[in-house]
Amino acid sequence: MARQNLPLHRVQKPPMTPRRRWLLIAGVILLLAASGWGVWVLIKPAIQRTIVITTGADQGIYRGFADRYAPILKREGIKLDIRSSSGSVENYQRLKDPDSAYEVGFIQSGTSSPSEEDHLQTIAAVSYEPIWVFYRGSTTIDRLAQLRGKRISVGVPGSGLLHASSVLLTWSGITRDNTTLLQMDAPTAYRGLENGTLDAAFFIGRPDAAMQVTLLNSNLKLMSFAQADALVQKFPSLSKVIFPRASTSIVKDLPQADVTLLAATALLVSKDTLHPALAYLLLDAAKTVHGGEDYFTPIGMFPNLSTEEFPVADESVRYFKSGRPFLQRYLPFWLASFIERRLLILVPFAALLLGLIQALPRMAEARIKRRFIVWYREIKSLEDEIWKSTNPGTKQIAQWRDEIENIDANASQIRIPYRYFQDVYSLKQAIGVVRDRVAQVAAKVKE
Repeated sequence: MARQNLPLHRVQKPPMTPRRRWLLIAGVILLLAASGWGVWVLIKPAIQRTIVITTGADQGIYRGFADRYAPILKREGIKLDIRSSSGSVENYQRLKDPDSAYEVGFIQSGTSSPSEEDHLQTIAAVSYEPIWVFYRGSTTIDRLAQLRGKRISVGVPGSGLLHASSVLLTWSGITRDNTTLLQMDAPTAYRGLENGTLDAAFFIGRPDAAMQVTLLNSNLKLMSFAQADALVQKFPSLSKVIFPRASTSIVKDLPQADVTLLAATALLVSKDTLHPALAYLLLDAAKTVHGGEDYFTPIGMFPNLSTEEFPVADESVRYFKSGRPFLQRYLPFWLASFIERRLLILVPFAALLLGLIQALPRMAEARIKRRFIVWYREIKSLEDEIWKSTNPGTKQIAQWRDEIENIDANASQIRIPYRYFQDVYSLKQAIGVVRDRVAQVAAKVKE
């Protein structure tokens, strides 16, 4: 009659309680949720096809920049969602709001007080923004202090022009207490100068902008900043630039002398969460739009990173050092972005897979060793019981014999690779030692 193998009873794992089972299930669910969230965070930027940009007035310099960026980005499959604003100050407020839809915008240098909590970064400085002061009358004005007591337009609320003009006028001793300062947009200010309701007005923009062309070809006078060097020292965010003689018209010799102007710098700024691939596309667009020769700068001066207003994006540093990443140079944006994002996902998994491959042999060996350990523990428990029993009966000895034979039978059935056969025979030697011990005890009982 075949022997019926007895189950393990000396070394048993405690049964899993309902509480432990629910904790295990909850842990698995949390792990899957965290993994899904991580994959979504990595994949989400890769499928982004729209950039929301905050610019300025509809006919302003910033809107003009964005309008020129849009077709360049469209060629790469990216839509530029252009949204107007009152100007630089409002753009800054929009971008630093983490819950706003705005991702990119133009900010005039010197019009904000950024902090680390804003989480904003400079993509590039893209252009000078010259500040123009046009005035009426026969007297030549080359110092802002000469405008004291007059009616002056200083820009609109939320604009960088309003901030810059207010600072410059304050340093020149002009305040609302001694001068009439009016907040007007450019078209309204121009009409005010033409009809005599204004004496002077601040404007900002490129010389080829529609409003500047109109002003430069009018009978109004353009102020040359005689104190430009001193003002730049006090307001480092501004630069001194020269509008050359006859730049408006060589035939009419307008202007009839070089004009010294002050210029802010237009900064292309983004939230620091902007996807790096999109930052590279914006840099390409900026280089195309702003890289040519300008009235005030030689070819290639813009875009650049000559600004300390906001932290400079890491992608911008790499771009100006070595250009676009390798894949983006030779592949369409969508394909390069797809591969780069998948690499970010696959590289950690590949590392994990490599680690698992290296660990598999050790895991397999540990699993095989655990098969022997179970039976060694049974043998040790049985041997301990034999040693502790001072006067065992025949029934107890018979049970011991059944247990040791059951262990021997199970040891013979362990399926393992050939290289572990030595472990099988080591186990059998241990079984033999305990079997001999049972035989010795049985012999003493018979005596």
